[in-house]
Amino acid sequence: MNSKIISRSAIAVAVAAALSAGYVAGNRNVPAPQVITPAQAAMMPAEAAAKTGIPDFSGLVETYGPAVVNISAKHVVKTASRRNGMNGGGNGGNPQLPIDPSDPFYQFFKHFYGNGVPGMGGNDGQNAADTPSESLGSGFIVSSDGYILTNAHVVDGANVVTVKTTDKREYRAKVIGSDKQSDVAVLKIDAKNLPTVKIGDPNGSKVGQWVVAIGSPYGFDNTVTSGIISAKSRSLPNENYTPFIQTDVPVNPGNSGGPLFNLQGEVIGINSMIYSQTGGFQGLSFAIPINEAMKVKDALVKTGHVDRGRLGVTVQGMDQTLAKSFGLQSPNGALVSSVEAGGPAAKAGLQPGDVILSVDGQPVADSNALPSQVAALAPGTTTKVQVWRDKATKDLSVTVGTLSDAKTASAGQGADKADSASQDARLGVAVRPLTPEEKQSASLSRGLLVQQAGGAAESAGIQAGDVILAVNGQPVTTVQQLKTMVAHAGDSIALLIQRDDAQIFVPVDLG
Repeated sequence: MNSKIISRSAIAVAVAAALSAGYVAGNRNVPAPQVITPAQAAMMPAEAAAKTGIPDFSGLVETYGPAVVNISAKHVVKTASRRNGMNGGGNGGNPQLPIDPSDPFYQFFKHFYGNGVPGMGGNDGQNAADTPSESLGSGFIVSSDGYILTNAHVVDGANVVTVKTTDKREYRAKVIGSDKQSDVAVLKIDAKNLPTVKIGDPNGSKVGQWVVAIGSPYGFDNTVTSGIISAKSRSLPNENYTPFIQTDVPVNPGNSGGPLFNLQGEVIGINSMIYSQTGGFQGLSFAIPINEAMKVKDALVKTGHVDRGRLGVTVQGMDQTLAKSFGLQSPNGALVSSVEAGGPAAKAGLQPGDVILSVDGQPVADSNALPSQVAALAPGTTTKVQVWRDKATKDLSVTVGTLSDAKTASAGQGADKADSASQDARLGVAVRPLTPEEKQSASLSRGLLVQQAGGAAESAGIQAGDVILAVNGQPVTTVQQLKTMVAHAGDSIALLIQRDDAQIFVPVDLG
């Protein structure tokens, strides 16, 4: 069974397209086809749609298509490291292609790739050799003197980057800067008076509106596809700092780095990822909002790197049970499960169990929204963070730190040493205090080790070996204290537990 994957879409290969045409059976009552005049066809899509009811993208493509470029990134890789499909992005390798000479696609592929295609002989046997690899992507010109935006994964590790324009001119490009966390890269070519795109505001776009992508899917330059915005501010696994625009625009390998246009002909995003079981388009594509990308571009051009803010907390999502446990009416905000010792949040007084409601005056919708909001803050500045604590709001002043690749929180292993345990029937756990040795080993100052879990605790996912640190945000140090807290709790509680090297809140329905 194929697993679903989030895939970078930069590697380009050629495929054959089978075209089919529909027909309408003859009927006297069938209305005559609508005639669109050349003047209407030359209009921008929004105006054409208003007059005809059908978007026409020809004016947009004619005006801004020349500013979209094809990007070729050459690498030197080990043959054995080639990866199939799109998994992992655009760093070389080709998908598996037909190898049977009787297959109708065989000659088509061989025409484009000769004997270098995997499965067709050539380099496949040179497992230990350094083999040149080329991946194709897209980009677009944002200034007439040659600055180009694309995805970082398109040019990641490339030895030579070549830019080809729609009029067949080719330029050797310099990578000005690349930011992997946002997946944005800036290129520069030595040229003047180049056509450029118009930058729009993705905040003004709405779910359901038409959008257009131009790029080089599978190497077919300046291919135009269209669809609608499916969702906004979408968070993806391992992509914490970008609120993606989700669309149903057909985006395939090679579209990476190309522009996403609105009906006014403005770029509102950079096509970056697809969600796929097969490596090809399946109706889910994701674009980086252009306002985020332009901030990265300006920073890369000015300094060569991007500074992001950090708080030094680990957060988790809220649900209705957790919200009820903390006395909140709705499950909004980001629940702090751990605070990095000595970090900006710790210095400001943030605690596990706090629910972050807003940062710098901007509401925090959920835990997925918080990382990008904090990352947008300038390191060294002081900002207000509003939290929910003890069933009331509290404002804290935080001096923003600088984001690095280091972990934002760390914790030790929970011990699993046999000892006498005390049972709490309502919660359904048998617990005992941590020994001094266990506290030192796990870098914990308190906690109750779960020996057995059943009833409500087991249903909530509590396991033997977990360490209970707090109840509804209140630290717990003794077995009797836990019993008292549970006895006086309502229908639900939130347990802060240490599991492996992470701290999380677990909502428990006590019934």
